[in-house]
Amino acid sequence: MAMAPDLLFNLRNNFYLGAYQAAINISDIKNLSEEDSIERDCLVYRSYIALGSYQLVIDEIDSSATTPLQAVKLLALYLSSPDKKENTISSIKEWLGDAAIGNNPILRLIAGTIFMHEQDFNEVLKYTNAGGTMELYALNVHIFLKMHRSDYAEKQLRVMQQIDEDHTLTQLATAWLDLAVGGSKIQEAYLIFQDFSEKYQMTSLILNGKAVSCMQMGNFDEAESFLLEALNKDAKDRETLANLVVCSLHLGKPSSRFLSQLKLSDPEHMLIKRELTTQENFDRAIQTVG
Repeated sequence: MAMAPDLLFNLRNNFYLGAYQAAINISDIKNLSEEDSIERDCLVYRSYIALGSYQLVIDEIDSSATTPLQAVKLLALYLSSPDKKENTISSIKEWLGDAAIGNNPILRLIAGTIFMHEQDFNEVLKYTNAGGTMELYALNVHIFLKMHRSDYAEKQLRVMQQIDEDHTLTQLATAWLDLAVGGSKIQEAYLIFQDFSEKYQMTSLILNGKAVSCMQMGNFDEAESFLLEALNKDAKDRETLANLVVCSLHLGKPSSRFLSQLKLSDPEHMLIKRELTTQENFDRAIQTVG
């Protein structure tokens, strides 16, 4: 018996690869089951969040919505204002402790995303480590790499490969691990992003993947061209701006404008925090000398 077509394949793929507006544009899909409709709505609202349209998500998801959609709304609230972060974290912990809904995979994924923003990796893994969906496994790979535990990341990747080796998230996670391992694996990561760029719409995510691969191979001129192309697509993309700062420094070019843009786009970015720490240490040293 032939398998039923995956009606959400293109929508998911666009979301995974950072083509958020394209995902929204193709979301009017007919004949979806109730479960698929909820997944579709979650992907659409998460796309709006990725585009910075937090208020639209907050306004449109009301109190009668399903648990997955309520979780997505919590992410929008968390990102919309620093004042709302504490209440949002309190709410999500309360929901996760509720036996009736606490194991919902979207709720666990959103919790993982929020605690990743908080840089609390142990708290992330408390809710994501059990896996269960490709997005949860991919988030685990990402977290373990952030923790410099490529051995654990590789175990999660093996689970993904057993489920679906050709899945877009499996390929993305493979590229992340290849970049972390380095050496000859960097070229393999580049080829994964190259394959994406030939098959799908070019996005900032794909261009940044190619650029980081090039930088790790020492090809900074080529990396810069990919990053400037990414900047044309989204002038506020934090990863593009951060990578341009690093690339410009290696090329001996001014990076202060990209750093200023990054500060506006993401004041909490690691590069900004590092710069502030350096500046504070410098000021302290000057005062001591004075």
